[in-house]
Amino acid sequence: MTDFSKDAKIFKALCDTKRLTILDYLKSGEKCACVLIENMNIGQSALSYHMKILCDSGIVNARQEGKWTHYSLSKRGSEYASKRLLELTTPNTENQSNCCK
Repeated sequence: MTDFSKDAKIFKALCDTKRLTILDYLKSGEKCACVLIENMNIGQSALSYHMKILCDSGIVNARQEGKWTHYSLSKRGSEYASKRLLELTTPNTENQSNCCK
């Protein structure tokens, strides 16, 4: 049986409008948490909550600089997420059941 726990983290990260907005901001490069807080008009705790989910999914990287955390898209994580979505949504005609014939 396949373990889908990593996939669930990826898709959880993508199923929220605020997290999708964060990803859209990060497309243009690394952003400090202070910039995301200001641009999104959310509090530090709300941003931390969303960033934990994004980082746990592997789609976003975080690095500490002083008291602020800087976030960027993870090329490796994004490629993995794209690959898994394609794998999970592409029909596998080799394993089709003939139970009703």
